[in-house]
Amino acid sequence: MNPTGWQQRTVWITGASSGIGAAMATALSNKGARLVLSARSKKRLETTARACTNSREIWLVPFDQANFDEHPGLVQEVIDMSGGVDVMIHNAGISQRSLAKDTRFEVDKRIIEVDLLGPISLTKALLPHFLERGSGHFVVISSLVGKFESPMRSAYAAAKHGLHGFFDSLRAEMHDEGIRVTILCPGFVQTNVSINALTGDGTPQGQMDDATRKGLTPEAFAEKAVRAIEKEKAEAYIGGTEALAVYLKRFFPGLFRRMIRTAKVT
Repeated sequence: MNPTGWQQRTVWITGASSGIGAAMATALSNKGARLVLSARSKKRLETTARACTNSREIWLVPFDQANFDEHPGLVQEVIDMSGGVDVMIHNAGISQRSLAKDTRFEVDKRIIEVDLLGPISLTKALLPHFLERGSGHFVVISSLVGKFESPMRSAYAAAKHGLHGFFDSLRAEMHDEGIRVTILCPGFVQTNVSINALTGDGTPQGQMDDATRKGLTPEAFAEKAVRAIEKEKAEAYIGGTEALAVYLKRFFPGLFRRMIRTAKVT
């Protein structure tokens, strides 16, 4: 992707009401992209839109990512109002802070519906549009926990690992059709992700983890993410020293398994 070509592109971002999604919206606005912003709260999307002062056009499309039956209609609505989508950034998600043994199945299900099945459903609804155009770029905000396991994240890790399996396969299938897939794996980023993370009974944790507080700013993440998208990278790890755990797991899996058992993860 030509870094100067954002002014000719329409980018759809889910989870755009705060954190990484809002920062990505602002960063792409600064490059002149047209934006479709989605999240559950229209009011918070309006706050994001006010910060995107350099976009020629912005459309707000609030919805709940787990309402799968709505996705085909939403995709058609977005195409009709914007004229077409060039980049789809799957960012909406929920994290977790509970042991598997203490987590109700309904909580596991909610996390997997939002974090895994939501992006899959929306992708399947949008894919015919990309195929018709002969181009398109899916960008998936996964997590470093999509590359390795972590205590207190069993359902979240399952969902993020699943994103890699689905979108890596889609990348292979769609390469010759002109469709690209980039998976971005954030480490700790200063967002409300840990505040909103679900505990075993489904209630939010309600406080920020120390590691999250010390992480990258959303703006720093967005800057690195945009560069990775422009380079059409298949996968990128964006974080601090915690990103080294990907390589530790790959080359020294036994050592990694011993270390992760006692790692501070909240």
